[in-house]
Amino acid sequence: MALIDWALGALIIAAACFVMGLAGFGVALVAMAFLPYVMAPATAIVLLTVYTVPFSLAIFVQLRRHFTPRAIVDLLIGTALGTPIGVFILTALPASTLNRVIGAFLVVIVILEWRQMFPEQLTGRGWGLLTGVLAGVLGGAVGTPGPPVVVYSTTQGWSPRTMKANLQAFFIVNQALILIGYWWTGLLTREVWQLAAGFALPAIAGALVGVALFGRIDAARFRRVVFALLFLSGLVLLVRG
Repeated sequence: MALIDWALGALIIAAACFVMGLAGFGVALVAMAFLPYVMAPATAIVLLTVYTVPFSLAIFVQLRRHFTPRAIVDLLIGTALGTPIGVFILTALPASTLNRVIGAFLVVIVILEWRQMFPEQLTGRGWGLLTGVLAGVLGGAVGTPGPPVVVYSTTQGWSPRTMKANLQAFFIVNQALILIGYWWTGLLTREVWQLAAGFALPAIAGALVGVALFGRIDAARFRRVVFALLFLSGLVLLVRG
């Protein structure tokens, strides 16, 4: 990898891990808006999954007292069902198609956010199971399991710390299952491990800064800036492919 590509990749990964450390989600949602410019989409997706598992575990350890296990049982059952489908999609689609899928997904998520179309309350086990399935499919296919789970979490009346703790517990299982699927299908290559080692320091630094600033930053303003960047990046990926 050329030095300029490494520098850009390091900046993108550090920013994405900062968002995850701050909010508890969003590493792939942010990174996949930009990483396809410096590496193959499939490689980027697997690389981010490698980071998400240990980072989610580290954040969860800090918030474990706020974890409510029964609240995510249906999510975990659903994600176990959806993950194989997502992994298969990743192995079957060409890079240009994946870029456009990622771009379209980003644009839809941002539009839903801006128009405040997310529901205020969802009750019943079916919603948890469906959310888990969607997270498994999206996580395996385009590396972004967070949006459906985050939307579901906002409808459950959880406190911010409980929401963050429950999300990390879910992501640990979700991403571990996806990582096993990537290994099984041959996507977890030596190149991915080399990239993971090469970008480890900026990833860790970004996550640590995000965790340190949790609760000290204007979350609403930060969220607006992030979604504006995601919208522009999604449009570019959608058009460029």
